[in-house]
Amino acid sequence: MENYSSYSDEELTVLLKSDNKIAFTELYNRHWKRLFGIAYNRLKNIQAAEDIVHDVMVSFWNNREKVEISNLSAYLATATKYMILQKIRKEQRRLTYSQSMESSDETDNINLEDSLHFKNIMQLIQEEINQLPEKCKIIFKYSREEHLSIKEIAGKLNLSTSTVENQLNKALGRLRIVMKNIHLLLFFTFL
Repeated sequence: MENYSSYSDEELTVLLKSDNKIAFTELYNRHWKRLFGIAYNRLKNIQAAEDIVHDVMVSFWNNREKVEISNLSAYLATATKYMILQKIRKEQRRLTYSQSMESSDETDNINLEDSLHFKNIMQLIQEEINQLPEKCKIIFKYSREEHLSIKEIAGKLNLSTSTVENQLNKALGRLRIVMKNIHLLLFFTFL
């Protein structure tokens, strides 16, 4: 086995193009520590830095026949920095995606909670409407569901406009009390 430690990077690169694995091993041993330092200084993670150096050297081996290199040290340093940036961008995309999914889940949960609160509130209001006296309930439904005016309701039920108005005010008064109780309940729920 020939000793390549006295060979220059350029000489080893030429040997590398003819698939000389020993030349590659010599280049790897010469440059790995510096490349590891570059990667570790940026990533602050031993495993990630080792992975970057490994990926750079594998890429260098795989492209040995295609690449023309005038300064191997600069080439490997640039390749290492490029791989670091790729890793950081990939991690940022992963984090952004993960955060957007968490945000989406939180929004879904909030929307679900809001929907449940709304349904509960509507159920309480409907229960209160159902407990109104019959005439009061009919007047309220004509007013709010069929959007009839006080005059139209009075004509339809053969009542005076003041009676319709009083019954409507009575219904709205009871619903206001229910709404105040709901607001208090919601206030204490979110404390």
